[in-house]
Amino acid sequence: MGENVSFDQEWAQLKSTAAEKQDSARTRLNRVPDDDRGGASPNGDLVVSQGDLAAVGDEAFKLYQRLDTDGDHAKQSTTAAGAAMKSDFALGAALTTLADHWNNQVNSLLQACAHISNHLDYTKNAHAGDEYHIVTSLSALDLNRAFGEGKQG
Repeated sequence: MGENVSFDQEWAQLKSTAAEKQDSARTRLNRVPDDDRGGASPNGDLVVSQGDLAAVGDEAFKLYQRLDTDGDHAKQSTTAAGAAMKSDFALGAALTTLADHWNNQVNSLLQACAHISNHLDYTKNAHAGDEYHIVTSLSALDLNRAFGEGKQG
């Protein structure tokens, strides 16, 4: 920007530059073009391997364990300091409130981690059971066809 530019001109230029950058960095959602099928593929397009699910579940479980241990380090001392200062200083009540809020946030995160870990374990086991059922059903169907064809021939 030149030295002889007014504030309004410089501000307008900066807003214009920011708008151009925002337009180029804006998130765009990709989608499948409309076609004669009238919607999404019946098979879907989301693919997740059991390894991916297991990795996310394991990380959620590890985070739960660390947070369960490390989330309480300052709880006792903060609560004690708050109680000791409560009668003489406004900071005492603030520390007690802080300790309560921190404890609530840690518990919320623990519940979220447990939910993720448990849900992914359930999903993995449910899909494994579904897969087993499908494979055994198809095997039985193949056996029935094979024996049925043998009787007719």
